[in-house]
Amino acid sequence: MQRREFFKHAAVLASGAAIGSPFTGSAAGADAMPARRSYPYHGRPDDYAEFRVIEPGRVIQKIETFNQGMFAIVRVTTADGQEGYGQIATYETEISVLTLHRKIAPLVLGKDPADIDAIVDHCIDANHKFPWSFVCRALGGVDTAIWDLYGRLRQKPVAELLGGKVRPLPAYGSSMSRTISPEDEAARLVKLRDEHGFRGFKIRVAQENGHDRDAAPGRSEKIIPTVRKALGDAIALKADANSGFTPPRAIAIGRIMEDHGYDHYEEPCPYWELEWTAEVAAALKIPVAGGEQDNDLAQWRRMIRMNAVDIVQPDVLYVGGITRAWRVGLLARQAGKTVVPHSANHSLVTLFTLHLLAATPNAGPMMEWSIEAGGVNQQATQLFSPKPFVKDGMAHFEAGPGWGIKINPEWLKAAAYQKSERKV
Repeated sequence: MQRREFFKHAAVLASGAAIGSPFTGSAAGADAMPARRSYPYHGRPDDYAEFRVIEPGRVIQKIETFNQGMFAIVRVTTADGQEGYGQIATYETEISVLTLHRKIAPLVLGKDPADIDAIVDHCIDANHKFPWSFVCRALGGVDTAIWDLYGRLRQKPVAELLGGKVRPLPAYGSSMSRTISPEDEAARLVKLRDEHGFRGFKIRVAQENGHDRDAAPGRSEKIIPTVRKALGDAIALKADANSGFTPPRAIAIGRIMEDHGYDHYEEPCPYWELEWTAEVAAALKIPVAGGEQDNDLAQWRRMIRMNAVDIVQPDVLYVGGITRAWRVGLLARQAGKTVVPHSANHSLVTLFTLHLLAATPNAGPMMEWSIEAGGVNQQATQLFSPKPFVKDGMAHFEAGPGWGIKINPEWLKAAAYQKSERKV
């Protein structure tokens, strides 16, 4: 109850605080004064001020996609030849690319790129018959390309355009494996701690969407103390259940985490069952995290208001881009909650997340950094340069214009190409 009272008190304090970005207004809570309550659309906090990063006057002429394997790069070009690069979320990218050219590009071509809030909101409104998942993934590719365009035009990193500064950020090593034994996982994390200086790690418990099943009998109960014992008390530990439990089992596992000093319990219940997750959060002292799959900003508002989570985890490319992820962060700040975005692979999503967190006043103490070497991360090595890296537990990234990177031209040449262009 003390933890709940803290968040309640923090929400009252935050309701009168100004957000620390030159492009946003105050974060006065919608419920602070019922007599003047407003009804802002698309997850906008009260007094939200739209982004105005560049001067109006340009027109988006062309949107191109480059699709290869698990990745799809988006290039936005204005009528005067200015460009920006973004990325669609990984996995099933062919569907997202098709959605982009059919359901997003016709709504964006001919628009002024300066009007980013109006563009992303129009894409959601116009797709009310086809909401969320692939629409938001496609939109995320366009939104991140427009933010890169902004940075190139202003000759500043996106982090600075959002009101922050490029700097090393603390990172925790995030395991994606449930097939590894508790003993082998513990040994692997010790090695990574010693090699890269990670001061925190996240492990996997439960089975993904497991209906109270575990990846192996008793694995969750065993891995929690095994990893703590191997790493010692100085390392921050977290665990992700990936929608694996009903509330009674989630609470029981959460109490084991509490006994062993874990500080972050992610997605304990099916993410769409907000009431289940809220029940778990109310029963435990350990902060509950979630939201990586969520892309409906009204659902985000509900999740935050009902205290289903203490730590919000929007994925920049699932939620629809930087603009919408920023709004999630503002909603969380109103309620006194921290932001630790989902960034589970080494494609551009980790870079986008670094820029976002570098400007987020209520960012959590560490960002997610995948420790897996194969699969999507192996394929991402050929995608762009220079790449972010971890040294002494800190994630480093470049301070160049926009995203500060160059997409590999050979990768682009080998990719499947599609184009949507404005008719003049």
